[in-house]
Amino acid sequence: MNKNKNQFFGLYLIMAVLVVLPFVLPNNFYVDLVIRMAINAVIVLGLNLLIGFAGQISLGHAGFLGIGAYATAALPTHFGWHPLLAMGAGAVAAGLLAAVVARPIFKLKGHYLAMATLGLGIIINIVVRNEAAWTGGPDGMPVPAFGLMSFELSSDKHWYWVVALLLWVSVWASLNLIDSPFGRALRALHGSEVASQVVGVDVVRYKVAIFVLSAVFASLMGSVTAHYVGFVTPNIADFFHSIELVTMVVIGGMASVYGSVVGAVLLTALPQALTSFEGWETVAFGTILMLCMIFLPKGLVPTLAAKFGKGE
Repeated sequence: MNKNKNQFFGLYLIMAVLVVLPFVLPNNFYVDLVIRMAINAVIVLGLNLLIGFAGQISLGHAGFLGIGAYATAALPTHFGWHPLLAMGAGAVAAGLLAAVVARPIFKLKGHYLAMATLGLGIIINIVVRNEAAWTGGPDGMPVPAFGLMSFELSSDKHWYWVVALLLWVSVWASLNLIDSPFGRALRALHGSEVASQVVGVDVVRYKVAIFVLSAVFASLMGSVTAHYVGFVTPNIADFFHSIELVTMVVIGGMASVYGSVVGAVLLTALPQALTSFEGWETVAFGTILMLCMIFLPKGLVPTLAAKFGKGE
């Protein structure tokens, strides 16, 4: 009961912060930064379901972002599709690809699984770089504006409210998912696959399902990112972006919904906060990450929750 109260308090707190923020941010630079934080938080929520709750690593998750981003750029540009339809097609394509590769990939474990997911992400990145006729190649391509009926999302404030709603709904859905029978099966799978099979959990089916779900999360937010920025390049699907997303999961706290949000917020804001180091930003960034791993090995939110005796 106490855990449920804490969860609802967190939801109300996030809602209050999201409602108040646009009225207190000093300029559009900070609005843009918060939008990017929220986009990353939704992606990391989906990735944490896979890594933190199900215990399955993915080092190529940015590839699914690339699928969504390029679907929403290429289909309207080359075939005249409506942006919403293109976004849905990207999510379906990412989900189908994840479903096809999940069964052979998740027969692997540990480092072998990490290398397989890394390879998948690299393949997607190579495709979007080489298919220049459809994707613009290394230079990228512009993305048509997103609109419904006669209304077009054109300002940062419009995008803020859209992304804020997506974030809040994603947190709410994640909390409900992990407390459902599906979520309990994922946690059992993380604890012991053998024990899960003994009690009747279809291990392969749950691995595939959560991989597909996290891929769809990533694809949809890749589409949102592409429309918001107005331009997409292969960098959205590269290896370093995948590592950045996994780092957000680890720093915030694996198997922690609110940790996903905190990790995404901190690691999106940190590079901006370190610009005053003038050339030493990467060193300072790496030092902070090392200290976090040394003193907060379970991640920020789980460590603080344990310290103060409160569940998530």
